[in-house]
Amino acid sequence: MATKENVEPHVFQDKEILGDKANLSHEEAMHFGVLTPEELETEKHLKRKIDSLIMPMVVLVYLMNYIDRNNYAAAKLQGLEDDLNLTPAQYQLGLSILFVGYILGQVPSNLLLNHTGRPSLYLAFFTCAWGTVSALTCLCKNFAGIVACRFLLGIVEAPFFPGVLFYLSKWYTKKELNLRMSIFYSGSLISGAFGNLIAAGILNGLGGKRGLSPWQWLYIIEGAITVCIGIAVAFVLPDFPHTWNRLTPEMKHVANRRLAIEAAEADVDDAGGMSQIKGLKLAFQDVTTYILAIAYLATVGAAGFQNFFPTLTATLGYSRTISLLLCAPPYIFITFWALAHSVYSDKLSNRFWFFMYPIPITIIGFVIFMASDNFGAKYFSLFLMCFIFSMNGTTYAWIAGAIPRPPAKRAAGKSLATTFCSVPSPPLSPNTTDPPLPAFAFINSMGNSSSIWTPFTYRPQDRPHYRPALGINIALQLIAGVCGLWLRWVLTKRNKRLERLENEDVELSEKDLARLRKTAEVEGIDLAAARRLQKGYRYMI
Repeated sequence: MATKENVEPHVFQDKEILGDKANLSHEEAMHFGVLTPEELETEKHLKRKIDSLIMPMVVLVYLMNYIDRNNYAAAKLQGLEDDLNLTPAQYQLGLSILFVGYILGQVPSNLLLNHTGRPSLYLAFFTCAWGTVSALTCLCKNFAGIVACRFLLGIVEAPFFPGVLFYLSKWYTKKELNLRMSIFYSGSLISGAFGNLIAAGILNGLGGKRGLSPWQWLYIIEGAITVCIGIAVAFVLPDFPHTWNRLTPEMKHVANRRLAIEAAEADVDDAGGMSQIKGLKLAFQDVTTYILAIAYLATVGAAGFQNFFPTLTATLGYSRTISLLLCAPPYIFITFWALAHSVYSDKLSNRFWFFMYPIPITIIGFVIFMASDNFGAKYFSLFLMCFIFSMNGTTYAWIAGAIPRPPAKRAAGKSLATTFCSVPSPPLSPNTTDPPLPAFAFINSMGNSSSIWTPFTYRPQDRPHYRPALGINIALQLIAGVCGLWLRWVLTKRNKRLERLENEDVELSEKDLARLRKTAEVEGIDLAAARRLQKGYRYMI
């Protein structure tokens, strides 16, 4: 056993080595895992350059990802059901089948990403692929055709989400990723407004042109835009910092080093082929994996109304074009709200309350829609329902922070039956922070699995209030709330244990010492410095 006498006394000095970066010498900064003052200045220019190119591109692609996935609802108002002679049950199956393909596509897409080593080409290829499938959907003549296209669309869209999250993790630190992921997610919210505005314009101006129905033009135009963007991605998006010729050597060095020193402990797996199996075992022994999976499943399921948003606005008593236009304001509002929500969640270092407060708001929205026939009340309820979308960014951030190391565990914890996506990257120190992101696939797949069955709850006979579907949404939000309370209790308990171990008078166990020795070994420092690197860590609640 080791006590505080076994390590150097300066470990317990009040001045933390990580709390005053500007006063460190170059050697101290290099030794203790922080950027030097010169590197911090270079980092500012680096982040501005990354943000100016990478974020606009990935947001734009994500916008088209959601537009091509969700234009099925807009196509319904443009005559798709009538032209293809679809029954309500067949239409719902066409909506549901996409998510079957989406979930099945997770495993091969991760394997392919691991093989390619070129994220830009990987993302560009699949962007063009789903744009092509979307455009060719205009050729569907019957139920079998639309089901086949929707299933294939799910498969080719599956690689994008885990792929782009892995990609962002190679450019940003975890602290920076929370805001960037929220900005990235805003692309899906903007699509709700932008996609339906496009649909309204097509319905009003292109219906019947060249013998094509408005829904056919919708698929052609939006699919063609996606393909063009995909081609641009292949030529514009850089792969990794060390391959981007627009970065100076100093920027490349800082880009690599700031990721290498980000972790507070050695973030490495055991050598050998068993690390992923061990990671899978560790993940499924951790209750936080299940809590987050259930919470995300519940919120995604309750958010299933987005697939029927034009159908809900159509109950307000206006024409098809006006119904599509009415979809835009709620999505525009929640886009700005969700971004502010994420910024303040990070600023206040809080996940729990930012996950919980939208729950009663959305429940009120569901109840109003179920009970009212007044236009103003029902339309206002749609704004309240959309508060559920602000929960997603918080959930992503909570996943990244609540599932601890090692990286194989993070991978498995977020990806059932997938291999950890580790695309070749520049040589870094052993302390490199491998992405906590590509393995979102388990929780992401769990969440999207609810989209397979929720379409069948929006039955035509329940129009105009859709009480069974919205009642289920209320139940799902209550389940999400229980998960939030449960996770808070678990993480609070863990933080108390960390606080106890940080106490100077507490003896370290052999397990604690083993972790310190491993950190010290890979960093080339002593036990005192290794303990200092880890001191002060807490789970964000």
